[in-house]
Amino acid sequence: MDAQGLMDRDEELERRALLEAIYERFHYDFRQYSVASVRRRLVQAERALGVASLPALQERVLRDPAAFTTLLSYLTVQVSDLFRDPAYYRGFRENVVPVLRTYPSLKVWIAGCSTGEEVYSFAILLREEGLLERTILYATDINPEALRAAEAGIYPLERMRAFTQNHQASGAPCSLSTYYTANYGAAVFDRTLRKNVVFADHSLATDAVFGETQVVSCRNVLIYFERELQERAISLFRGSLCARGFLGLGAKESLRFSAQEASFEVFMREERWYQRR
Repeated sequence: MDAQGLMDRDEELERRALLEAIYERFHYDFRQYSVASVRRRLVQAERALGVASLPALQERVLRDPAAFTTLLSYLTVQVSDLFRDPAYYRGFRENVVPVLRTYPSLKVWIAGCSTGEEVYSFAILLREEGLLERTILYATDINPEALRAAEAGIYPLERMRAFTQNHQASGAPCSLSTYYTANYGAAVFDRTLRKNVVFADHSLATDAVFGETQVVSCRNVLIYFERELQERAISLFRGSLCARGFLGLGAKESLRFSAQEASFEVFMREERWYQRR
């Protein structure tokens, strides 16, 4: 093995040791996350915390809880927008909602909700379609800081222009400004939107099925998992969904070649909506 190969092997061992230590100490399991993604995020965390190596990063986070909180913010994906990929929501509005109207009550699980943009997207859409009052939304994530931000429902005002365009493209009947108040450079979303939202810590890597639901939306999360963890997550979604329930995935995600593929049928291919058989 050449020098570069030895360096790569050492780096892999150091990364594995760090992820094992995080799991043993903090019970967060990143061991089956995409290697490329984890490697990139660890480099970013090293820079942010001012350490020069993975062993130094491991030592720092094990003795400094604040450092682990910083590391967690890098290891968990927190990039989203309201009504991101509007066709996804338009398809839901036009084709899934008519089916949901046949249920007396609804439960929607938003897995990997990050800082809440997807939560408010669904809450607004369901209100516009007259379904929010009979819906419980479960918004889950492994990052407690992200969950707190999601529950607060406060976003920089400069993001509202893009959010508004997405909202209109989703087939909305009114302006997004109906749902928030602008104050001191921030948009504060109406508290009534989260009246039926349950924010909860939940890990797709270690936790069990999250109750029975009619809809599961998990977007742009599976792409950060290795195959085994992807299968585990999809199995959780299948176990959570009622018969004929709906699963929504991200634009670059699919059930093709999954062991769970036979449990679902494609409902809207381009929009990445599936229905449990």
